[in-house]
Amino acid sequence: MRREYPVLPIVGVAAIVFSDGKVLLVRRGNEPGRGRMGLPGGVIELGESVEQAVIREVKEECGIEIKPLRIVAVRDSITYDEFGKIRFHYILVNFLCSTTHNVVFPSSDVLDAKWIKIDDLEKEGISSSLSKFIKNTLARQWIV
Repeated sequence: MRREYPVLPIVGVAAIVFSDGKVLLVRRGNEPGRGRMGLPGGVIELGESVEQAVIREVKEECGIEIKPLRIVAVRDSITYDEFGKIRFHYILVNFLCSTTHNVVFPSSDVLDAKWIKIDDLEKEGISSSLSKFIKNTLARQWIV
């Protein structure tokens, strides 16, 4: 399936991983959002469950093992081109995840992966909507 100018939305996953007052974020290496910081994640592969996909994607992008705890949101990510056509359309299943690993190893899929203090999200150039989503997730105290 084509990712750019798709005929249908593409289903993906994203991980919200907290540790010691920080959240795990990656700097995207590919479009959409190349160069921007966001949650680790990606597209679900054929035959893969959403849980398997989020575990695989975080391992691929950050080099750490995670445990999906629960789905916290399903969000749309729609990007339009300069003519108003839909260039990318993803439906992202967002998981709250836990980990016991704090050392990340960014892969070739991402430009960087790191733990960012919750209070420093805006300083890192995180969009206000993503920052609000991360803070709201943390405020719900869903962490086990």
